[in-house]
Amino acid sequence: MKPHFQAYVAIDWSGAKGKRHKGIAIAEARGDAPPRLVRPGQVWSREEVLKWLLRRAEKEPTLFGFDFSFAAPFLERGDYLPGEAGVPKTARGLWAYVDEKSDDEDLGAASFLEHVHRPHFYFGIADGVKADFMRFRLCDQQLNRQGGRKTASAFDAIGAAQVAKASFSGMRLLHRIDGKVAIWPMDPLPERGSAVVEIYTRIYLRRAGMPGTKLRTREALNEALLGLGSKPARLRFEPNDHQTDALVTAAGMRELASSEPRAFAPHGLTADIARTEGWTFGIL
Repeated sequence: MKPHFQAYVAIDWSGAKGKRHKGIAIAEARGDAPPRLVRPGQVWSREEVLKWLLRRAEKEPTLFGFDFSFAAPFLERGDYLPGEAGVPKTARGLWAYVDEKSDDEDLGAASFLEHVHRPHFYFGIADGVKADFMRFRLCDQQLNRQGGRKTASAFDAIGAAQVAKASFSGMRLLHRIDGKVAIWPMDPLPERGSAVVEIYTRIYLRRAGMPGTKLRTREALNEALLGLGSKPARLRFEPNDHQTDALVTAAGMRELASSEPRAFAPHGLTADIARTEGWTFGIL
C-alpha cells in the first residue's frame, strides 16, 4: 500500500523529570521541501506535545515518529516484569498499567522505575551486574545483528544513553492517544488518517551514509539530509543534537516510506510481536 501521508513528523522525546524539557524537539518533512523545526524556540512539555499531536492528526494525514521504545521486552521471558503479579501481557495493557502506576507530573514515569518496580531497573553498580538487566525486544536484536548498534535497553536507567525514563513516560502518552490515532504496528496501518510509529535516528543516519554519531552543526546536518535525498535545512543558527535528530529522522521517515516497499511490512514482524513488543519503523 502506497503511503497516503502528507507530512512526516519526528519527535525527539524526553523522559526527564519536571514540566518542561529542553530535550524535546519536533521536525516535519512534507512534499519535497526541506525538513523544518516546529516551534524551534519553544521548550515543550510532554502534555503540550500530546495536545499538539492530537490537533495535528485531525488536520491532515501525518506519520508521527517518537524516539522511545513502545513496549518493554516481552517475548524473551514471556513477561515484561518477570515475577511481578498483575502486570499485563500486551503492549496496550502495559501502557495503561504504567499510566495508572505513575504519579509524576507531565506524563513522567520516574516513580514507576524508582519505586513501583525498582528491582527491574539498573541505576548503578549497587544494583549488581548491569548485563543481568539488559533485555532486548526482538526488533532491537534484529537491528543489532544488522550492525545498527541499538545497545540501550528499556531497563537501563543510568547515564546519557539510558532510554528507560523516556520509554516509560512515552508509554503514558501512547495510552492517552490510544484509540484516537493509529499506533503501528499494534494497529494496522490505516488507509487514511494519521498514524504513530517508533523511530530510531541511527537508522536514518546509516541510510544517509553517515557514521551514526550525533550531529551538531548545519554542515553535518545538511550532509545527512543530502544522503536522504532531501534539500538542505534552512537554519539561521547552529542546531543542537535534539534538533538535528528530529530533522534527519523526519526526512528519513519520508524517504523510507516513499522508497521502501517493506517499510510497513518488515521481515520478522509477526502478529504476536506487534501485540506485545512492537517494532521500530525502519528496521527492515
